[in-house]
Amino acid sequence: MPTPAHFPNPANPLSRRALLERAGTGLGMLGLATVLQQSGELVAQPRVIPPSANRSTHPLAPRPPHFPGPASRVVHLFMNGGPSQVDTFDPKPELTKRHGQPLPTRNLRTERKTGAAMGSPFRFRPHGDSGLPVSELFTKTAAHIDDMCIIRSMQADVPNHEPSLMLMNCGDARLPRPSLGSWLTYGLGSENQDLPGFLVLCPGGYPIFETRNWRSAFLPGAYQGTHIDTKQTDVRKLIANISHSRFSRTGQRQQIDLLGRLNRLHRDRREGDGRLEARLQSFELAFRMQTAGTDAFDISREPKHIQQLYGETLHGRQMLITRRLIERGVRCVQVWTGAGQPWDNHNQLKKNHGKLARDWDQPIAAFLTDLKQRGLFDSTLVLWGGEFGRTPVAEFPALNGRDHNHYGFTCWLAGGGVRGGQAYGATDDFGFRAVDKPVHVHDLHATMLHLLGFDHERLTYRFAGRDFRLTDVHGNVVRQLIA
Repeated sequence: MPTPAHFPNPANPLSRRALLERAGTGLGMLGLATVLQQSGELVAQPRVIPPSANRSTHPLAPRPPHFPGPASRVVHLFMNGGPSQVDTFDPKPELTKRHGQPLPTRNLRTERKTGAAMGSPFRFRPHGDSGLPVSELFTKTAAHIDDMCIIRSMQADVPNHEPSLMLMNCGDARLPRPSLGSWLTYGLGSENQDLPGFLVLCPGGYPIFETRNWRSAFLPGAYQGTHIDTKQTDVRKLIANISHSRFSRTGQRQQIDLLGRLNRLHRDRREGDGRLEARLQSFELAFRMQTAGTDAFDISREPKHIQQLYGETLHGRQMLITRRLIERGVRCVQVWTGAGQPWDNHNQLKKNHGKLARDWDQPIAAFLTDLKQRGLFDSTLVLWGGEFGRTPVAEFPALNGRDHNHYGFTCWLAGGGVRGGQAYGATDDFGFRAVDKPVHVHDLHATMLHLLGFDHERLTYRFAGRDFRLTDVHGNVVRQLIA
């Protein structure tokens, strides 16, 4: 309740200017309160599932999962645009036999008009002790096939990029929801307090739907992904504002200390509000990143033979940076192919898929090899795939490109407790629809969370009166994928 001193004194009335200043400030605060309420800042109350006394003061402090899980970190290799399953990991001899002919069954409805069957222009051959077939696009990656689980029966909801990206990344095709990386850092925190817990490497800019792919939505902002443009090679351009143009580190430290004291005075009058402490921690993290980030992203510090293992290419650099990040305790790294939707090959598929796969093949193989030789493979869950696949029939009328296909496509998992050397599920004889052991994106998310030690139905966050989770009200753990 305001004291009498806060009210105007009738003997000393407010001037017109003072009245307007006070009224303007009040309206501004009302507007700020409205914005915060609409964004969830005022109504979101976290339900702390992993027990921790430090969540409110250190949002990225390491926390235990519900139960011991084999994986403790995730690397998501995102082939944005949609790679073709029938040209990579799901061979279809019947499709080759009917090349240029109509399918015996009617084409399924897709985004664009499709025509005749289009056999793969790439050859498949078996690899490893498991004998799983892989196309010539990924011969180096195929050296690890016995440690990979190829899921051939993936399903999404619609054949459109935007909702499918949101479904794969955030578990909902329509509404704003936190991303998988945000849920993971919310649940487990981070093992490195000098770097963000969730980093997104996307060269050349943003994919479609931009930062919504790695948003934290109604989760606290500390859990949102931090985008890095890995097309840059100079660390000062790679990480924005990594160095201060005017102040020395000593001067910056003094600035942060002063700001910290002021903010703590403000916080101490509002005990129990973890958002204020989270903002304090974000300033400290930004300062510490100037040293930790410069080190983590500087691949010139790697031995020459390691740099040659990955290859001196864009994706080679991305994957070597990824290994350095997870080695330093970053919880989740998402690695994109590039801005826009590079794998969206509606035409010239042989040329474009061929180049994209060549760019990725050696870096992926090197990354898996490097994880194994450093003892990180068994605790790192690696996911490869796009937001959907592509049709076995050509986009009408030419026989050189494929349309989007959400009915049945392929992704693969490796490391982190995955049962390798198996192909799970199947599409029909032409690779159009999942017909055996279908795995929806919600099932994939539920299984990944299980490998990380979480019951996907219990990892929730209370927002606007409801307990939300990554899998919404769906999802089943696919036990056959787990070693």
